[in-house]
Amino acid sequence: MRLRTLPVSLSGVLWAAGLLIQQQRLQLIPLAMCLVFATLAQIASNFANEYFDFRDGLDRPGREGFRRGVTEGDLSARAMLRATIAVLLVACCVGVLLVALYGEWWMYLVGVATALGVLAYSTGPFPLSRLGLGELAVVCFFGLIPVVLTVLLSGGLATSEVWLVAVGVGLMGANVLMVNNYRDADDDADVGKLTLAVRYGRKPVALLYLLSGIAAFALTLSAWLPYEHLWSMIPSLLYLSIHRYFYDRLCKSTGAQLNPLLGQTAMLMCLYSVAFLIFTILS
Repeated sequence: MRLRTLPVSLSGVLWAAGLLIQQQRLQLIPLAMCLVFATLAQIASNFANEYFDFRDGLDRPGREGFRRGVTEGDLSARAMLRATIAVLLVACCVGVLLVALYGEWWMYLVGVATALGVLAYSTGPFPLSRLGLGELAVVCFFGLIPVVLTVLLSGGLATSEVWLVAVGVGLMGANVLMVNNYRDADDDADVGKLTLAVRYGRKPVALLYLLSGIAAFALTLSAWLPYEHLWSMIPSLLYLSIHRYFYDRLCKSTGAQLNPLLGQTAMLMCLYSVAFLIFTILS
C-alpha cells in the first residue's frame, strides 16, 4: 500500500473540506465517500505500479527504495495483480455510487479517466511514470480532481480560489514523487525509465522540488486570506520553512537516506491540510 505516501490522497479531500466550510456548504456523507474513493484509487495505483514495474523488469532486488514485495519474492505477481483489480473495482463502485447520488453525468467521465489513470501511470502504450509525466499526473489526479470534484460533489462551488488551491495541492503531491524519483535516478536510468530525474538530472529536479513547494505556498495562500488575523499566516509560513529545510536535506542526501524524507514530504502536505481544516472549523 506504501502507507508513507497515502497522506497525499487524503490531503486533497481535507483541503476541499476546509473550502466547503468556508462556503458553508459542507455535506459529510459525500465528503466521506470522496475520502474513501481517493484512498482506494491511490492504493490501486500503488499496487498496479508494483505489479507492472516487476512484470516489465523495472524493479530489481536490492533497490535503494522501500522493499518491493513482488520483486523480493514476498508475494506472487499474480496475487498482486488480483489485489490491484479488486481494489480498483471497489474504488469504481464507490465512485459510481457517489456520482449517482450527488453528482452530474459528466463526473462519470472524470471517474473513468481516474480509473484509467491508475493503470496508465504504470502501463499501456504510454506509461506516464516512465516518460517523465508522473509529476504532471500527480498534479491532475491528486490535486485538481480530488479538490475540485470533492467540492462539487459535496455541494460546494468551484470558485477560482478552489482551482488555485487544487493546483497547489497537486504540486505538493508532485514533490513526494520527485523525492522518490530523485532517489531512484540511477536505478531508473539503468532500466530505461525516463523520469524527470533521469532526463534532466538530480540538481534540476531538486530545484523543481523547491519551486513547487514555494508555488504551492503561494497558490494555497488565497484560502487563508479571508481571515484577518495575522496568526492565520503561521501554518503557511511553517509549511514554507519546513519545505525549505526539506530541500536542503534533499540536496545533501542520497540513496536510502532519502526514504524518511519521502514520507516526511507526504506528511508535511497532510499536516498542512489538517491545519487548514482545523482553522476553518475553529473560525
